[in-house]
Amino acid sequence: MSKQPKVSKRGAIPPFFVMEVMHAAAEREAAGLEVLHMEVGQPSSGAPKGVVQTAATVLTGSDPLGYTGALGIPPLRAAIAKWYKDRYGVDVPERRVVVTTGSSGAFQLGFLAAFDPGDRVAMASPSYPAYRHTLTAAGVIPVELPTGPEHRFQPTVELLEALDEPVQGLIVASPANPTGTMLSREELTALSDWCRANGVRLVSDEIYHGLTYGTDAVTAAGVNEQALVVNSFSKYFSMTGWRLGWMIVPDDLARSVECLAQNLFISAPTLSQLSAVAAFDCTEELDGHVARYARNRAVLLEELPKAGFTRMAPADGAFFIYADVSDMTDDSEALAKQILEETGIACTPGIDFDTARGRRFLRFSFAGSEATIAEAARRLIAWRAGK
Repeated sequence: MSKQPKVSKRGAIPPFFVMEVMHAAAEREAAGLEVLHMEVGQPSSGAPKGVVQTAATVLTGSDPLGYTGALGIPPLRAAIAKWYKDRYGVDVPERRVVVTTGSSGAFQLGFLAAFDPGDRVAMASPSYPAYRHTLTAAGVIPVELPTGPEHRFQPTVELLEALDEPVQGLIVASPANPTGTMLSREELTALSDWCRANGVRLVSDEIYHGLTYGTDAVTAAGVNEQALVVNSFSKYFSMTGWRLGWMIVPDDLARSVECLAQNLFISAPTLSQLSAVAAFDCTEELDGHVARYARNRAVLLEELPKAGFTRMAPADGAFFIYADVSDMTDDSEALAKQILEETGIACTPGIDFDTARGRRFLRFSFAGSEATIAEAARRLIAWRAGK
């Protein structure tokens, strides 16, 4: 009699529910029905023209597009280091820049280099679910800090001090997914100082930098040299499918990250790396996208309350509205399905982002076209009026 091979418990992590929504939306579209996409956390625009033109030149040239070094090609690493100097006034040595396969690859490398199985890593709840799931798969324990409007949905020193057991890491995101809230320089510095005093590794998710409305984001690279700083070409740079990100690593983790990258990924996609060097010269086009997001944001902030969505997190950045729907339902997953079926609008239930209270929230993305967002607002108002 044969025995079944072992199945690792590390793979027993929850699904990413936004992907389930995307699947349901795709099925609806396959049936010939319209979908207004407000579920996806990605730009509706493609890569900037300069990037596409560079890619075309590379593809028609003689470069065989082989492996690159695990840390990334020198021109791209230099361009990223220059970006920090030009945009933030922060000197980042090129040796500390690591090009990764999206921010997802950066988180995997960073978490594996910084934390051991059994370590505890704190983060706000709600937050991006892949933090929890990637840490869990690595044997690290996610520690969720329940936050609300009174904390602007961000971790605080007071919440950290109230923990029963110590943590070895803290993840911050500013602007944050799903709430869009941001940390001021004073708030980020206070969290950084607490991490220094307690021997805690700070991990700063900065993939929505550049997508802000009224206040510029602050990089942890200018606050804490021991921090792991993660960014991506997927959001501001509109290069989601190119699967390219980067990480600013502290010197004490640099060699570990390099060896992990060599073994796990070999290198980030070569075509994407060569093309992305041009992205830093495309800010006029990219800022045009941000201006569109700002107009979409203004429409939703004005129109969603007319549809009964009156309690929303401050959308300081990113391209999300995180709405409290507890006066409508205690099952946001069912509500999201109902909205899709009855209005054609795809949105994301909060269960992805908050395991305890997410059934009381929905997330709406305003990364789409202005026509899509305006029509979605109109349909939601009409849908609620018919209830």
